[in-house]
Amino acid sequence: MRVLVVEDEERIARFLKQGLEEENYAVDVASDGPSALDWVAGAKYDLILLDVMLPGLTGFEVCRILRQRGVVTPILMLTARDEIDDRVSGLDAGADDYLPKPFAFKELLARMRALARRSTTATTPDTVLKMADLELDTITHKATRGRREIELTPKEYALLEYFMRHPHRPLSRTLIRENIWGYDYYGASNVVDVYVRHLRQKLEANGEPPLIHTVRGVGYKLDGEE
Repeated sequence: MRVLVVEDEERIARFLKQGLEEENYAVDVASDGPSALDWVAGAKYDLILLDVMLPGLTGFEVCRILRQRGVVTPILMLTARDEIDDRVSGLDAGADDYLPKPFAFKELLARMRALARRSTTATTPDTVLKMADLELDTITHKATRGRREIELTPKEYALLEYFMRHPHRPLSRTLIRENIWGYDYYGASNVVDVYVRHLRQKLEANGEPPLIHTVRGVGYKLDGEE
């Protein structure tokens, strides 16, 4: 999942980014209201964590503007303000849930998973992605090819899910890196090629036909036929 964290307190933003990345989320961070709107206009997110007290625009205003623009991404509002009126204001602005600070990180993750399940159910009741004889359960994170179960690391799972949500479509290395590792990834430049190679080895471990194909000059695509 790709998440936008909108938080102006650097310490909290850094904590959330590190913790979520360790849980296999791709995370971008905006430090004020206008920047949050710019990020959402330029990228597709699965979830937005939105602080209320922000420079430029409040979280309430950001939420209201996003909903007016037709953005339906689930929004979880984070704030130190725990008054009933504040919670009502956030929900009325279009937020899907409200979590007061300080909060347990475990509870944050649980609420994020709940919002993701609701969003998935609302958009597509089928949580199992399929390509040829490959199946990926997006709830249990279980991958199988034929009758063989495939063990995946968190990043391998995220990469495979991204491919399976965009079948038959050539995906550039830059696009894959930004969606799986985030915009501000500055690690190894060949990280996509390394993980694709690992994923191919696992998907073809018993001599099965290739599903991930190299698109010369572009990147890769998932396709049952080549």
